[in-house]
Amino acid sequence: MEIRTIGVLGAGQMGGGIAQVAAAAGYDVVLADASIELAQKGRGKIDAILGKQVEKGKLKAEDKDALLARIRPAGGPADFAACDLVVEAATENVELKLKLFRACDEAMKPGAILSSNTSSISLTKLAGATKRPELVIGMHFMNPPPLMKLVEIVRAVQTSDATYAAVKAAAEKMGKTTTTSNDAPGFLVNRILVPMLCEACFALQEGVGRAEDIDTGAKLGLNHPMGPLELADLIGLDTVLAIADVLHKDIGDDKYRAPTMLRNLVAAGWLGKKAGRGFYVYDAAGKRSA
Repeated sequence: MEIRTIGVLGAGQMGGGIAQVAAAAGYDVVLADASIELAQKGRGKIDAILGKQVEKGKLKAEDKDALLARIRPAGGPADFAACDLVVEAATENVELKLKLFRACDEAMKPGAILSSNTSSISLTKLAGATKRPELVIGMHFMNPPPLMKLVEIVRAVQTSDATYAAVKAAAEKMGKTTTTSNDAPGFLVNRILVPMLCEACFALQEGVGRAEDIDTGAKLGLNHPMGPLELADLIGLDTVLAIADVLHKDIGDDKYRAPTMLRNLVAAGWLGKKAGRGFYVYDAAGKRSA
């Protein structure tokens, strides 16, 4: 399976990052969202990010222009007809992903691979909603995709060896290190990570320590690059809650339950860095307020 053109469905933080990484590796990219305007806005954010790299001397202007030229905004899955691989990067909602998978399956050519960037939802269930189940696989990029080295490849029950080999090669061409997980709730990374994020929130909720103390303890005591609460803000508290609920429901163990504080923050719309407020408050530039 030769992959030349990659479609990315979702032009937000994750989808835009995946599109940037794919284009930087030399792939032609179709970046789609619910409307062409949203896709163009996503491409514009990539342009701004790359522009800062040019200003700092980390990227040549001509290389920036060449990378952007490989990203074509599109208005939806119908534009994926020529793609060899599509990565769905929509909101972590199973009904939405099933709907988008069916639309992508209908639009894509025979033999093209359909993958999801889902961080917790069953790939086997998503594959079962298509007419190409053996060509469905998970490509879980870490946040943010241009900086994080890992892609967690998740094999659905139906995923063929050829599909796995092609996706692994594509991820490695993007400069990523891969790990492989079978299809289970939370896969490998989030099954370990999300209970830790929730436990940090429980500690805050119970008044064991301040947010700053919890994060400093993790960074200096556990040698983590970010504390769990600031990492949750970066990921998005709505996403953390969605993953926690999937783990709790599908595994049935109370150790995966989400804290009331996390639910309240999400209900208030305080979703973390992207909303300007979560466990911490952020200014318009995304920097944490004192």
